[in-house]
Amino acid sequence: MELKEVEQEIVQIKSRNKKVELDKKWETSWTRKICIMILTYIVVVIYSYLIRNNNNIFLSSIVPVIGFTLSTLSLKYIRRVWENKEKNS
Repeated sequence: MELKEVEQEIVQIKSRNKKVELDKKWETSWTRKICIMILTYIVVVIYSYLIRNNNNIFLSSIVPVIGFTLSTLSLKYIRRVWENKEKNS
């Protein structure tokens, strides 16, 4: 390997490491945890309002799953904002 190839490889590794570190930071961030809690809570409130005392256990059991799934899907935008803040600090 030539010196330039080795230097390029080192730059690529450092770039990948930064991305991995940012991913780890996001997974443990309070921003992520609080957003998941809030979004799941909103889904449960809307569901509870719509069903008004439905005692179907199977239907009620799916609510947290749907809430969690929707909250994780919507976190992409929040994550972008968070990452920009992290990169600038």
